[in-house]
Amino acid sequence: MEKNNKRNLNSKKNYLEKIKFKFLEKLSQDISELLNDKEEYNVIIEVGQEQNKKTFTAHSAVLRYRSPYFNKELANIVPSEDNKNKIITKPNISAQIFEIILKYIYGVIIDTENMATRTMHDLMIVANDLEIEELSEKLENDLIESKASWLRTHFALVYHSIFKHKKFKNLKKFCNDIIVKHPSIIFESVEFTSLHESVLLSILQRDDLQMKESEIWDYLIKWGTAQNSTLPEKLEEWSDENFITLKTTLQQCLPHVRYFQILNSDFIDKIKPYKKILDKQIWNDLKQHLILPDRPIKSTILPPRLVLKHESSASENPTRPLKVISTQDLLERINESFSTIINVEHAAMISSWIDHEPTNYYSRNNPYEFQLILRGSKDGFAPKTFWDICDGHANTIVVTEVKGTDEIIGGFNPLAWDKTKEKWMETNKSFIFSFSDDDIQNSILSRVQNQNEALWYPYNKDKFGPKFGYGEFMMASNVSDFTQDKQNQCSNHYNNYEKSVRTNEDRFSIIDYEVFKVVKKSI
Repeated sequence: MEKNNKRNLNSKKNYLEKIKFKFLEKLSQDISELLNDKEEYNVIIEVGQEQNKKTFTAHSAVLRYRSPYFNKELANIVPSEDNKNKIITKPNISAQIFEIILKYIYGVIIDTENMATRTMHDLMIVANDLEIEELSEKLENDLIESKASWLRTHFALVYHSIFKHKKFKNLKKFCNDIIVKHPSIIFESVEFTSLHESVLLSILQRDDLQMKESEIWDYLIKWGTAQNSTLPEKLEEWSDENFITLKTTLQQCLPHVRYFQILNSDFIDKIKPYKKILDKQIWNDLKQHLILPDRPIKSTILPPRLVLKHESSASENPTRPLKVISTQDLLERINESFSTIINVEHAAMISSWIDHEPTNYYSRNNPYEFQLILRGSKDGFAPKTFWDICDGHANTIVVTEVKGTDEIIGGFNPLAWDKTKEKWMETNKSFIFSFSDDDIQNSILSRVQNQNEALWYPYNKDKFGPKFGYGEFMMASNVSDFTQDKQNQCSNHYNNYEKSVRTNEDRFSIIDYEVFKVVKKSI
């Protein structure tokens, strides 16, 4: 009897939950219909710039209660006598992103499964700016959990966008986990001196930062002086006031330097010239430690970073920390940012396809180096540019990033590109491929099966770039720009290659493309 009562209660509870869900779903649909209301709206929102500008209409009551940003913004806007609508202008938000945001504000529904990862990233940033926290946090976590490979490939974009904001704690940790292993990504970048102080602090506080402490000091001085353009270039020309200026700039960072882990020679050559920016106690303790390292000092000695190990031998002082970096780490540092489209894992898999290996190479044992020949965003997207730059290069990989999706599409050509030829090129070694949804395991490989028509070197090179088969993978444009008119395609009607590398044959534009020369690494 008691079991039947419990069963009945559970059934009733499940029934009520289903009814509740249906009601909420219907309510969401009804509120979303307000977006189509062209009579009762009282807010006009203009987004985008110039030819990409677009106007949306909305209702102040909905915006105010769904977004703290809009609540504050609308409170400060007074409608004009001529126009009773309140007008908000957001030129830095694209129409595509804002339309998704507006639909979410009204309907609390968003579809990320069919959304490009770059769109998810941009949507997260805008949701944060508009103080829609639940959406911003959800997108942040989704990117980390399911789009980690894309985040690594587009590291510079992600890193500089998230550190402009106070939020994104999890993404900041994700990025810093990469930086501590590959510090050159940030410290050797042209943007290093423009980093916000909070960014630099977040890196300095890491115990696992894989750099010599003397190198960290050098970069810290470089960053600090760059923040003060009036400081003399030559250190011997500095006044006491100049040192005070630098000390003030670095006051939050200096306590995180592991001074007592710095080699004696570096202490003399690098720290001593800037002794005036250090507190008197730390400077006195450093001098004492240099002469009498076993004597107690008053300053706190921070532990060595985890990458620093003490090794002793007959010819080395065991008290001096030595930096130990594995060959794998060095290879990963070199290759980490070699491309804006693919990463070292993609490169290793493509290399295994070149060698017809039954199992994939790993990044640490990839026998090939990918040397960049051309990057569209740097060299231009005209078909003729491809032929001018790639002419004469053999054993090349072409990779493209499809606009509006997460697809990476590419091909391998063992033959030399030749802008003087206008004919079919014969080879049995070429192949085309794709990576979908930024998952390296979700790949398609298609090898040439009609070697007589493996590649076509066209006569109208102002329109066509690389063309594998008849159009199994083809880059083309009628306006001399692969990013603009959706003329690129992957079609397998002629069966020159084993299979199609796309699930559909829609023509597409690209975001960027790169061409690499594949070179055997010297042993």
